[in-house]
Amino acid sequence: MKTPPSTNWAASFRYGFRDCVYPTSVDALCETVARSKNLKVLGSRHSFNAIADGDLAVILSDMPVDPVVEADGASVSVGGHATYGELASFLNERKLAIHNLASLPHISIAGAIATATHGSGDGNGNLATAVSAIEFVAGDGTLVRLKRGDPDFPGAVVHLGALGVITRVTLDVLPEFEVAQGVYEGLSWPALLENFDAIMGACYSVSVFTQWREQAGAIWLKRKAGAYNWAEDMFGAMRSTVKRHPIIGLDPQNSTDQLQQYGRWSDRLPHFKMGFTPSNGEEIQSEFHVPRRFAAAAIEALLGIRERFVPLIQASEFRTVAADDLWLSPQYQRDTLSIHFTWVREQAAVDEAVSHIEEALSAFEALPHWGKVFSLRPIGRLYPKFADFSALRDRLDPQRKFSNQWLETVLSER
Repeated sequence: MKTPPSTNWAASFRYGFRDCVYPTSVDALCETVARSKNLKVLGSRHSFNAIADGDLAVILSDMPVDPVVEADGASVSVGGHATYGELASFLNERKLAIHNLASLPHISIAGAIATATHGSGDGNGNLATAVSAIEFVAGDGTLVRLKRGDPDFPGAVVHLGALGVITRVTLDVLPEFEVAQGVYEGLSWPALLENFDAIMGACYSVSVFTQWREQAGAIWLKRKAGAYNWAEDMFGAMRSTVKRHPIIGLDPQNSTDQLQQYGRWSDRLPHFKMGFTPSNGEEIQSEFHVPRRFAAAAIEALLGIRERFVPLIQASEFRTVAADDLWLSPQYQRDTLSIHFTWVREQAAVDEAVSHIEEALSAFEALPHWGKVFSLRPIGRLYPKFADFSALRDRLDPQRKFSNQWLETVLSER
């Protein structure tokens, strides 16, 4: 046994692990699961709540990643503990890509799909939608393989770490492509609300960064290569002629390149460079997903209470994500607006602010990001396929080896 990590990536959550193991093979992992009473996998530790907490920490970093392009050339199989940065490096050497990336490239693939983590784009599903097959160790120590089209597959991809330990993931790939990024600053609230669909649908991936003050903020456009005219203004927001950081005032050195210069997909779709791995974020994160049809009304509701959370904001971001058919995805059968908050690291104050935000969004069918801070309560039942997921969980982990009190609360049927 080794000493387990004590905190998450941002040092905002302290784990309760008593022991830690580093299996070096799938067989060793299966043996560990079979003999253990309670265990949780720790990946890049980018969750901000107790979803990954437990008694025994399982860390897969000593297991091989072994990325392999499948024979059809349309998918890649890789160890689930690999980071998106590692996968991107492998794909770039083969002139391949995946459809999207999250803001930070150092998060693990298995962790991202477990919580339906996402990038942005009207036509882009979250990162879990790229999964075409998945392999994991179930509660009895056996290896389970599911592929797209299997009845249980849409329930196992966004898995919350509650079904087993992910060993391999197969992802759809496509030919490499180039992206250019441009930033438009000084967007007003009326311009955002009146032109929301036009702004968010302007190109392949769009983010609007805001600090909820007098102006709405800045539009970040990520365009695939093509004959585009980068206008000087966009609904009154002016094109920046200098590189920016998502958090106003910070050095943009580690931000991905902007100024409308085309580059590799993996060097533009994240907000931060592939080689940049922050050791400590000094932050807390929350995020809420609302159906796209409620976008403007939800933003206006938050504007009405912004004095209750603005002092705690480092950055906030609007992104859109396309609907999917994954049972515990917040985008299940609904296009969404995702409203992200990066907070200063003051947990009690953030918890209070989040409670006000949740109340303001309660009329808009809001669902929280599974891996970020929200009021602990039963939310699984808000998902149409929750009963099916519960039945799948009963079959794969009847002894609840992969559970903890946090999961038992959020997945409660009460």
